[in-house]
Amino acid sequence: MAKFLVKKSGPLKGEVTISGSKNAVLPIMAATLLTEEDCTLCDVPALRDVDVMCDFLDSLGAKVVKDLENNKVDVKAEGTIHSEAPFELVKMMRASILVLGALLLRSGRALIHLPGGCAIGERPVELHLKGLRALGAEINEQSLSKGIVDAKADKLHGSTIYLDFPSVGATEVIIMAASLAEGTTILENAAQEPEIVDLASFLNKMGAKIKGAGTDTIKIEGVEKLHGVTHHVIPDRIEAGTFMVSAAITGGRILIKNMLPNHLKAVIAKLRECGTVIEMTDDGVIVDGSVNPLVSTDIKTLPYPGFPTDMQSPFMALLTVAKGPSVVMETVFENRFMHVAEFNRMGASIRTEGKCAIIPGGRSLQGASVVATDLRAGAAVVLTGLVADGTTEVSQIYHIDRGYEHFVDKLKGLGAQIERIEE
Repeated sequence: MAKFLVKKSGPLKGEVTISGSKNAVLPIMAATLLTEEDCTLCDVPALRDVDVMCDFLDSLGAKVVKDLENNKVDVKAEGTIHSEAPFELVKMMRASILVLGALLLRSGRALIHLPGGCAIGERPVELHLKGLRALGAEINEQSLSKGIVDAKADKLHGSTIYLDFPSVGATEVIIMAASLAEGTTILENAAQEPEIVDLASFLNKMGAKIKGAGTDTIKIEGVEKLHGVTHHVIPDRIEAGTFMVSAAITGGRILIKNMLPNHLKAVIAKLRECGTVIEMTDDGVIVDGSVNPLVSTDIKTLPYPGFPTDMQSPFMALLTVAKGPSVVMETVFENRFMHVAEFNRMGASIRTEGKCAIIPGGRSLQGASVVATDLRAGAAVVLTGLVADGTTEVSQIYHIDRGYEHFVDKLKGLGAQIERIEE
């Protein structure tokens, strides 16, 4: 098992280029199953989840050629596409559920175990299935009770669908399924994340007719066929936010390239409340934590465009050392405070009460042996290690490998003292 050794590093300085978005590329890769023609994806991050998705598509019958050294993946789902997804790959990645609609359209059936991923709380697929039922799919309830989704449909038909919660995954599955359904689908209370917009952009390039992506109401007019395209994936807003916090927490100054500031308005606003200076330039976004001392603020996670739940743990790392108490309220996932125990091992003295974490702030942190309890928490404990006295040993870093491309190299390029140790 590999681990990171992180030492107190002083202010991070320099520039960093943000990779393509993990949360955008995975649904787009799933959507390549909707055509038999060749799809070329560019700016694909070299991540563990991308490797798994490549293997997943290959197991379903698609021809996948990956060149992650050059951030490129080609997919051609020609001929027969298998209806059953292999459990050994499904259990490794939550995003495997995204192929539901594509499998129904290509083979008339989708048979897939409920997926794995980070243990940050319940992420049920009821809304995914609600949408597919509305489009005409039949779901085997007996199989579902055993943790297996078994869906069948000879043909899908457009419908009006209201989501009880703006689920990103459900929105993506429904958009994909409706793109080749007969008639028009209206999806209300849809998720509005930038990754939804990127998926819709990809599908529209393929010949789909999708309007309203990025708003709470999306209209999809079904078409008969989709064709192959070349598509560039958007930059990863969570990686960008993580490096913004790295500049703030260390009192450094970093130029962040290939970042879309409009995707991070809530994070930028909160960083400014904490005293961080942020400047938009032609070269990228300059984040300067050296001008003012860090002060506390409160955050509440919400669906986009609110403060992203994926930035909650990295931002909490900053709040442990900011002057003054702060409160973090997590409203998206009920089990996303597992990193609090890791922070407390380093001296953070955080306490939790239900959906809230109360952070006293202004703490002097000490290096310790900690665990990356999930993907974003892993990045967060690395950030605390950068400002803690002594050495911080981070284990279970396979979580971090799932979502941050060249994380160690990028941090070292900014002056961080961090090493990856293979055991």
